[in-house]
Amino acid sequence: MKNEVLRVLEAASLNLILYPHDQLPSYDLFALYPSSCTPPNMFTSSLLTVLLAASSAWARPVTRNNGGPSDTDILQYALTLEHLENTFYHDALAKFDDKAFTDAGLPSFARQRFTQIGEHEQAHVDFLSKALGDKATKPCQYKFPYTDPKSFAALSMVLEGVGTSAYLGAAQFIENKDYLTAAAAVLTTEARHSAWVSSAVNKGAPWSGPLDTPLDLDQVYSLAAAFITSCPDSNPKLPVKAFPALSYSPAAPNPGDTVQLSYDSSSDKKEFLAVFTGLTTLYLPISDDKKVSIPSEAVGTVYGVVTTSGDKVSDDNTVAGPVIMIFPDNM
Repeated sequence: MKNEVLRVLEAASLNLILYPHDQLPSYDLFALYPSSCTPPNMFTSSLLTVLLAASSAWARPVTRNNGGPSDTDILQYALTLEHLENTFYHDALAKFDDKAFTDAGLPSFARQRFTQIGEHEQAHVDFLSKALGDKATKPCQYKFPYTDPKSFAALSMVLEGVGTSAYLGAAQFIENKDYLTAAAAVLTTEARHSAWVSSAVNKGAPWSGPLDTPLDLDQVYSLAAAFITSCPDSNPKLPVKAFPALSYSPAAPNPGDTVQLSYDSSSDKKEFLAVFTGLTTLYLPISDDKKVSIPSEAVGTVYGVVTTSGDKVSDDNTVAGPVIMIFPDNM
């Protein structure tokens, strides 16, 4: 599955660093989940989905250029991401039936769980669309680089992880406390999605440590934009932008290795790779030939951006990224 995750991210023009396992994962872990066990579908009722998580007092500081978007902006942004996830699950599950999942080495109940996740995403879209009325953003056209149930599951792991980080990063901008409560109810569901896909399906770690990693709006949009091919002209303009792409080689370095970064930059300032892990940011100096050493202390899924600051990441000093990095827990 490691190779599947790497392949779909490369195909999507996203960037992933995976520290290699000695053995690729099998699917024996599915034996822990009996196919007769169907959890109640508790979250398909209408829930207000906004991107949030913890209080901004606990979030990694991120500076916005204009002081932050409005709650309506956040709702439109959330709906944009929910449309993407909803389409992802709807299209893939329409393409792959139970037999396709079992032929790919996955048990039939995996598809059933993915169906439930898809229902959750549809519920989020329905409620947000109703809340925003005729001003609600419409779905875009997307291109997802999966070819079979295994690559679909690999990409699901990435999208659910980014979604959780998006909720966390947007929390600091939400002023309405009712929105925070409703969004927190969705956040916990999204985190469960991420943990289940990562561990039960892809046989990786279900978490990245004691704290998840928040991403700001532009960082998340930069990752989502890789899957968006076009959007309706009538959609409201979002206060977001996509940063230039960041890539690296070799594709799967070991901890402590030096990697070659590739990105466009016109800055004459010293540049750093800011690595986000939980609520901590590590600032790694980039050499003149764009090389950097991977930190040995990174665990689970972390994100990195190139910045011209060695102590604070903002939209203004971000040069490229994010890049997605996944570190196995070797358990």
